[in-house]
Amino acid sequence: MSESARRILVSSALPYANGDIHLGHLVEYLQTDIWVRFQRMGGHEVHYVCASDAHGTPIMIRARKEGIEPEQLVERYRQSHMADFAAFQIEFDHFGSTHSNENRELVERIYTSLKSAGHIYTRTINQAFDADENMFLPDRFVRGTCPTCGAEDQYGDACENCGRTYTPADLKNPVSVLSGKPPEYRDSEHYFFKLSEFDAFLREWMASGSLDASVSKKMREWFEAGLQDWDISRDAPYFGFEIPGADNKYFYVWLDAPIGYFASFKALSEQQGLDFDSWLAPDTDTELYHFIGKDIMYFHALFWPAVLHAAGLRTPTGVFAHGFLTVDGKKMSKSRGTFINAGTYLKHLPPDPLRYYYAAKLGPGTDDIDLSFADFVARVNADLVGKLVNIASRCAGFIVKGNDGRLTDALPDPELYEKFSAASDTIASYYEAREFSKAMREIMRLADLANQYIDEHKPWVMAKDEQQRTLVPGVCSQGLNLFRALAIYLAPVLPGIATQARTLFNEAEWRWDSVDTALTGTAIERFRPMLRRVEQTQIDAIKADTLAQFAAQEQPAQAPEAATINIDAFMDVELRIARIDHAESVEGADKLLKLSLDVGELGTRQVFAGIKAAYDANALTGRLVILVANLAPRKMRFGLSEGMVLAAGDGKGIYLLSPDDGATPGMRVK
Repeated sequence: MSESARRILVSSALPYANGDIHLGHLVEYLQTDIWVRFQRMGGHEVHYVCASDAHGTPIMIRARKEGIEPEQLVERYRQSHMADFAAFQIEFDHFGSTHSNENRELVERIYTSLKSAGHIYTRTINQAFDADENMFLPDRFVRGTCPTCGAEDQYGDACENCGRTYTPADLKNPVSVLSGKPPEYRDSEHYFFKLSEFDAFLREWMASGSLDASVSKKMREWFEAGLQDWDISRDAPYFGFEIPGADNKYFYVWLDAPIGYFASFKALSEQQGLDFDSWLAPDTDTELYHFIGKDIMYFHALFWPAVLHAAGLRTPTGVFAHGFLTVDGKKMSKSRGTFINAGTYLKHLPPDPLRYYYAAKLGPGTDDIDLSFADFVARVNADLVGKLVNIASRCAGFIVKGNDGRLTDALPDPELYEKFSAASDTIASYYEAREFSKAMREIMRLADLANQYIDEHKPWVMAKDEQQRTLVPGVCSQGLNLFRALAIYLAPVLPGIATQARTLFNEAEWRWDSVDTALTGTAIERFRPMLRRVEQTQIDAIKADTLAQFAAQEQPAQAPEAATINIDAFMDVELRIARIDHAESVEGADKLLKLSLDVGELGTRQVFAGIKAAYDANALTGRLVILVANLAPRKMRFGLSEGMVLAAGDGKGIYLLSPDDGATPGMRVK
């Protein structure tokens, strides 16, 4: 890349502080992180910010049910979200909260500017009210039958079946989701932003190239319907910022949420001494990009630029919308085990495989992408393990053992390396345009050339031939340099593998132009495995964990009378006495102990048990326990668990079930 350094501010949509991060969310954050990492490798000044979306009725209601303050709920999820993002190596420069002093100041500053310029007015509206809860209801807190297609149990603002929008009053048989009763309708004075006045400006802004073609096409539908002024207020009780000078009125979450991008950057600016206001000026030379899902285009491509323009601030350089994630061709489902949380995935697999798979699917448009697990396993194993890492694993050993650990001073085929370095501009153009799938295809085309080179020369065969043995270091130095070029190109997508590759080559960092020059005459480290094959058992474990989480969430607060089973079903469970011959902690597991069990005639069994909090491993040797002996073995990342020991728990402690004196290992429990 030869362009001069740019100043770029980037944001992803704010995750709502009322639920866990799942694989669908990660499409956006990984797409953004890849683009940001690419820009940083090009030497540009890039600031990537995000925050918890902290306001609104759902958070207020959830906190009330849990008996805590909304601020506590928000901070709990903020910490959880940051941990998940960090584990997936998504690197924000600052991750704040919309319930911050910076955001309050900016919201009031922008609102005051809009009001002074005459862009705010009030009018009385008639809206749904839950008399039992003594509160006005947001549109999504009213559900009923769609007035257009007749689909039942639809939200009060739009039908998920036919896509039509409407108001709660239009629903047939509406009920409050809080009380389950039909809502009343009462009058209330609300504050409105004159969006309709910005029709011409928004058309011009759209025509400037700030939106992709697919998004612009959707926007035109809303212009044809006529822009409606935007209700920016909500009635108490509400968790958010109060409107200055108003009585029990709060800013609607969708006014303060996008301002939260700037608030997060303001906090970062104060930490790093940046000139915050210069990034917001309408004539600034900085760039501003928002990565969002296609479901919130309306707010980011209409309301947000209009509010910024009306307040005398810069508008986004680009708003990049992506599609949704399906899993195995269908909408994510808890009951099918495909509504997978980020943390659940990470229990079984590292982040790089999913980062690569998403990149191989993503383009600049709003088409949905599918996570086909069969394709995921095949593609990751073929591309990353079979093509990429395999190059280094086949070449590095010959350098370490046969050439004193140093690359040769020159490459035997510099023209081949030139083909790799010459691809830099093409791959960079794909990254810049968010054509990640095209970039991955081009990189894998080069990986095929690298493997073809190694397969043709067969250094493992040459090393056995006395006449050709001296050529092996050159061939392997060539192969390692081709691997290095591929790793540089993939660094925005695979930060974990890139870090290991830099360690192999003793390089502290890579820029995009690091690929221009081959690495020769330098020492390398011993090769260590960078990525293991993805196994179907790992996918099965992810789905099983997801199903278990769903089942636990579906348990009622007060369990009903337990369902009965017949004697035949009970007799299918084989319970045996087992003696603990050895117990030890499991590295990397906070709750597990690994037990070696003597089960008499059944031999020995290895079982992982979640009893570490209650028992000292050293004190368990010789203890008799009850084992579910015919439970199917389960492959865990720590090893194979061949059964289950029975224990009880009351929320305060864990208690192993043990037989009376006289019982012996292998004895059947009756």
